[in-house]
Amino acid sequence: MNIKVVEHNPAWKKDYRKEEREIKTFLEGELVNSFHIGSTAVPGLKAKPIIDILLVVHDIHALDRYTVQFEQLGYEVMGEFGIRGRRYYRKGGDDRTHQIHAFPFDHVQEIERHLVFIDYLCHHPEVAKDYGELKSELAQQYPHDIEGYGDGKDEFVKEVEKKALIWYWTVR
Repeated sequence: MNIKVVEHNPAWKKDYRKEEREIKTFLEGELVNSFHIGSTAVPGLKAKPIIDILLVVHDIHALDRYTVQFEQLGYEVMGEFGIRGRRYYRKGGDDRTHQIHAFPFDHVQEIERHLVFIDYLCHHPEVAKDYGELKSELAQQYPHDIEGYGDGKDEFVKEVEKKALIWYWTVR
């Protein structure tokens, strides 16, 4: 995978909405809600230009009946892909453009982890700026090594996730 981190692009929100509409056309009865997650969802945050989508569904196994529809939108259907109870889809090959993480509505811990992280970064622009700088450095260091890139930001992300959850439960 080619790793490139760029300045925030306000068009990412529009790209998310377009993809969300397409997905809703065939998942309407199964979909509880969908969310724009990942770095492209945080205004001002540098990011890999990949739109991350979180789908919350009634029944995760029901998504397996929609393989053809996801493939028609250009997604690779990856199954659980390392996280039990999830369905993962990706689009764009080595120059990925979209990723979908789908969970059943009662998989609260994974859903909350994604949403609280983004909310925290939106409310703490100084943390988002530090995260963007780290990602830029890692993208230069690991331009074709997604594992190296991910490992390099892992400690930062885990620390921010802890702070975000504490913040969420004390501020909200």
